[in-house]
Amino acid sequence: MSEKKKILIIQKVHQKGMELIKNHPNFEVDVTDDTSEENLKAKIQNCDGASIRIANLSGDVMKEAKNLKIVSRHGVGYDNIDLNYAKEKDIKIAITANANAVTVSEHVMFNLLYISKRKDLFDKTVREGNFKDRNKLPKTIELWKKNFLIVGFGRIGQALIKRCFGFEMKVYVFDPFVSKEKIESMGGKKVENLEDAVKTMDVISLHMPLTEKTKNLINYELLKTMKKNCIIINAARGGIINEIDLDKALNENLIFGAGIDVFEKEPPDDNNLLLKNEKVFLSPHAAAFTEECMTRMGIETIQNIIDFFENKIDQSKIVKL
Repeated sequence: MSEKKKILIIQKVHQKGMELIKNHPNFEVDVTDDTSEENLKAKIQNCDGASIRIANLSGDVMKEAKNLKIVSRHGVGYDNIDLNYAKEKDIKIAITANANAVTVSEHVMFNLLYISKRKDLFDKTVREGNFKDRNKLPKTIELWKKNFLIVGFGRIGQALIKRCFGFEMKVYVFDPFVSKEKIESMGGKKVENLEDAVKTMDVISLHMPLTEKTKNLINYELLKTMKKNCIIINAARGGIINEIDLDKALNENLIFGAGIDVFEKEPPDDNNLLLKNEKVFLSPHAAAFTEECMTRMGIETIQNIIDFFENKIDQSKIVKL
């Protein structure tokens, strides 16, 4: 590279990631935590590349960057980027494909154990001096040999299936884009029809992007066909589960509980019904927020930019638009 490439880091990443590029002789770096559209329009001008976390990157912002060639996403989802504009202008979108699979799959198991064993209720009973009331507590659920459905079998789904086998669970997979052979090679069973599959599942965990096809995929009509002991977990993208329908289904005891890490609007409004529903375990879009994972994600986010301009990026990290 004869001339330094200008890179905008929108929202800081882990320091170890920043170190990769700050002293790199081929790059000039600017960092901003102000994610307002006005600021981004000013900052992104003349930039050749950018990284972004959860802020929105609109087409109007990208229009100001006539030289923009790549946006590196700190994570695996990319619905906060205007993909139509990126495709039109051949701006590449890179993701941190290798960083968060283990961490998110652990978060799913954490949700599952927390909900099925009613951690809060047990803990509260002891702390409030009601130990003798233990026989009056609501039932809990064991996970041994339960039916577990993974919806979406990318890197996270494939990390999750390994953890399910520690509980000897029977794992089913719904993913039209993954072959039966691949799923069976990892010990799972491919299902072809989601509507039929959910009827017999004890746990359902979602791992797909938010698209027109997946928006409100889990709605009241589908929820009411599930088992009363079913637990559903969404650590993928808000909007895949219809939040109003989920609240209604939980209140009607149609399913046992839910773990929600992602919301249709983030942060959720104060009047979001799920915030007051005690059958839901909530987390603030933080499934990947371990120290180890944030380090890996920061490094991979920045390395993707460096590798792109050095013509050696792994093409599996580039989103097909």
